[in-house]
Amino acid sequence: MLEVSKLIQGDKRTAAKIITLIENDEPGKHELLSQIYPYTGRAHVIGVTGAPGAGKSSLTDELIKQARKNNLKVGVIAVDPTSPISGGALLGDRIRMQEHALDKNVFIRSMGTRGCLGGLARATKDVIKVLDAYGCQVVLIETVGVGQSELDIMHYADTTLVVLTPEAGDHIQTIKAGIMEIADIFVVNKADLGNTKKMITDIEQMLDMSPRFKNGWRPPVLITSTLTQEGIAELWSTIGHHLASTSASGEHQEVVRKRLAMEVMEMVEENLRNALWNYFTVKNNLTELIDQLADRHTDPYSEAQKFVREISDKIFGKEH
Repeated sequence: MLEVSKLIQGDKRTAAKIITLIENDEPGKHELLSQIYPYTGRAHVIGVTGAPGAGKSSLTDELIKQARKNNLKVGVIAVDPTSPISGGALLGDRIRMQEHALDKNVFIRSMGTRGCLGGLARATKDVIKVLDAYGCQVVLIETVGVGQSELDIMHYADTTLVVLTPEAGDHIQTIKAGIMEIADIFVVNKADLGNTKKMITDIEQMLDMSPRFKNGWRPPVLITSTLTQEGIAELWSTIGHHLASTSASGEHQEVVRKRLAMEVMEMVEENLRNALWNYFTVKNNLTELIDQLADRHTDPYSEAQKFVREISDKIFGKEH
């Protein structure tokens, strides 16, 4: 409990230590998160996603500045591709955001995807809770940007920005991708390059055909340039307006409840999977079973059905 007490008092070193423990899936992780949980649920979580080269890091950097101008404490989770050698995150995002390193009210953490198919690290949802309890009023998540597998951002963020560029040659294909369906705000970045009209028109036409909108929120299409600062202040204002609008309509609360239900189910599945596997390996001579499978004396389908039937009989009885 001492660690949690220091965390909620805003101790940066403690926050870093707890995040490392979570990333490494160390013993005691779940007990620690249980203690942290009552201090969560206050941060506005903003997801920044889009294709590589869209300028997500530069845009995230500008959002940090906007939050600090409003005297808000900011946490940043920069999800990087995992280093193939060390298994750790490549630190490109941290280097780009170096100017915030000495600001005690900005906490930046790079996290490796560690082989996840989506653009988010497995531990992301738990790290959000740590930063929330640490006192961050805004948590920015910048994803790797690998296309449709970025859809998992919608399970974490209250407001999702999909960042695009005007010169994207495959913009028609991009608009058809599933990632476009998760946007709360579209951001056509690098407006200083010009030629934004085609991209904006394509997005607006797609929105005209979309049946997705709830409670009157139609994702706006904004133009930004981190080079000239065009549209940055408007983007920050729109992010705040999105949360206010969805909170007023009740949509935000509904999404949070669904997110919590999904998280409980994921944890039940994970714990059941681990418990069943432990039971299976204790009960069966795994080496012998694998030998039998390799020699084709049995098959994985029959063995799996046999095991499930046995577990089902133990839980529900043979008459179920």
